[in-house]
Amino acid sequence: MPATIEKIETIPLRVPLGRVYRGSYYSMSHRSTIITRIHLSNGVVGEAFVGDEDDTNAAIERVIHTEVLPKIQGEDGLRIQRIWELMRPVTFNILRDRRIGLVAMACVDTALWDAIGKTYGQPLWRLWGGYRNTIPMIWTGGYYDEPGGIDAELKRARDAGVHGMKFKVGALSPEEDAERFRAARKAAGDDFVLIADANQGWSPDQAVRFAQLVSDFDLYYFEEPVRWDNDHRGMRDVRFRSGARICAGQSEFSAGGCRDLMVAGAIDFCNFDGSWSGGPTEWLRVAAIAKTFDVTMSHHEEAHIGAHLLAAIPNGTFADTMHVDRDPIWHNLIANRPALEDGILQLSERPGLGWELDEDYIEKYRVNFDENGLIR
Repeated sequence: MPATIEKIETIPLRVPLGRVYRGSYYSMSHRSTIITRIHLSNGVVGEAFVGDEDDTNAAIERVIHTEVLPKIQGEDGLRIQRIWELMRPVTFNILRDRRIGLVAMACVDTALWDAIGKTYGQPLWRLWGGYRNTIPMIWTGGYYDEPGGIDAELKRARDAGVHGMKFKVGALSPEEDAERFRAARKAAGDDFVLIADANQGWSPDQAVRFAQLVSDFDLYYFEEPVRWDNDHRGMRDVRFRSGARICAGQSEFSAGGCRDLMVAGAIDFCNFDGSWSGGPTEWLRVAAIAKTFDVTMSHHEEAHIGAHLLAAIPNGTFADTMHVDRDPIWHNLIANRPALEDGILQLSERPGLGWELDEDYIEKYRVNFDENGLIR
């Protein structure tokens, strides 16, 4: 039986971080997300939260209600591929940041998938492929000016029981950041996954130099090592010249963009971000392409969605989150978030995404926007 889309509710949240976090060429003081609830005619309410790091939630919310909803209201919400195609024109405006339409699509796409799981009584890790129901968890860290230094940060990670860390580099010289990475390896021990993430900070020559300097320190992979303007060729060259395994994809807007990375021989790992780029429907397309190229999948942050996606497929790696001060939404919004066991996150049999959201936390950090997109 059809389950038509009746209405959409959105609740934007804006949560301050414990401090300002600085990567190679960026800094962050807060995290934002939009809780999206889609009501279907079968009584099911699909619920998800999708984040964006910038102050664009007002524009994203406006697109959901004024551009997406009129296209899909009254449609069968279980026909997910059709809904995705109906939404796609919100990304066609060349005078608007394309990411705004993509995140609006992801909000709706993810909530609809939650509704589909609830309708059929199955968790999404199973509906999306069911390869396993567990996934290792890593932290993103290694930010510059970390309180207590590298030793203290790696101790916090080990004490939290995570499987590894994505360590920030790219703001200093290759020699200086290699020294930081070697210190992190010494503090973490040999049984800890350690990834370097330059956030597009270096030239190819600099990236090769860094990879050579840490080649004896078990670099798991090297993420976005080179600057954006010629990155496909640059990452290919770093990969071939240094022998390091390369990861990219979070800066791509589409499955086609990720395909081109693979065709170019630029990557070994693809960390496409479904929350930034149209939702799980598009991410699953990337994962299928990646399997044919022997490329392994990651998911940039958003562990509450990424864990289901990565567990579902045979070529998945790690769910990615951070210390509570850097990712307060993951740690505090989900009331039934399971504890890690030996660095592993166990996904439940609850239908859909399976998360229970803390209503008190929502009320504390919800924001409302005026007609100019400013917080009231």
